Amino acid sequence: MKIKYLLFIYCIFTSCIQKENKTVAIMSNEKDIAKTFSEKLSQSAISIIDPHIEYDPSYFAIPYPNGDVPATKGVCTDVIIRAYRNLGIDLQKEVHEDMKTNFSKYPNLKKWGMTKTDTNIDHRRVPNLEVFFMRKGEKLAVTQNPSDYKTGEIISWKINGKLPHIGIITHKLSADAKRHLIVHNVGYGQVLEDCLFNYEITGHFKYEKK
Repeated sequence: MKIKYLLFIYCIFTSCIQKENKTVAIMSNEKDIAKTFSEKLSQSAISIIDPHIEYDPSYFAIPYPNGDVPATKGVCTDVIIRAYRNLGIDLQKEVHEDMKTNFSKYPNLKKWGMTKTDTNIDHRRVPNLEVFFMRKGEKLAVTQNPSDYKTGEIISWKINGKLPHIGIITHKLSADAKRHLIVHNVGYGQVLEDCLFNYEITGHFKYEKK
């Protein structure tokens, strides 16, 4: 009986290892074929998928530069920040440096009553990222044509007409192959979903640091 039990445990253990190795191999192969920045950003976004991330919009005091909120927490903007940071681009620093010299271009005073920059939160606000991507990247057309939304682009929405939201368009396709899947966090972790037209689209951008 004891031998049978040990064999059972061994089979489960080796099966888990094989599954884990298979997953790693697939991810490794996908990273190997990513050639353009857009493809790399897509892979980076997919690599941080984690439905266990707790949606927490609290204000956190974080280091600067390369600061991040606790790894188990985050909001939609943290998906963008973490995906870019994997590629060596620190949006906390990039947004702060542009905001320092162009403060009036950002909605800080009008929207939040702020009169100076705050490296803890500025880059974690969707309206600020929209302004930054428009200034430093490329503003793209907002349409109802799914083929206009491509790998590695950024999309922003308004949920229920008032809540700003943002995500990264990946190379993965929907079940009907008509839309690109998007990595975002709308309250139940960093997930990959077919949600392009689930909300009102307010912004469409492409950003690669030059």
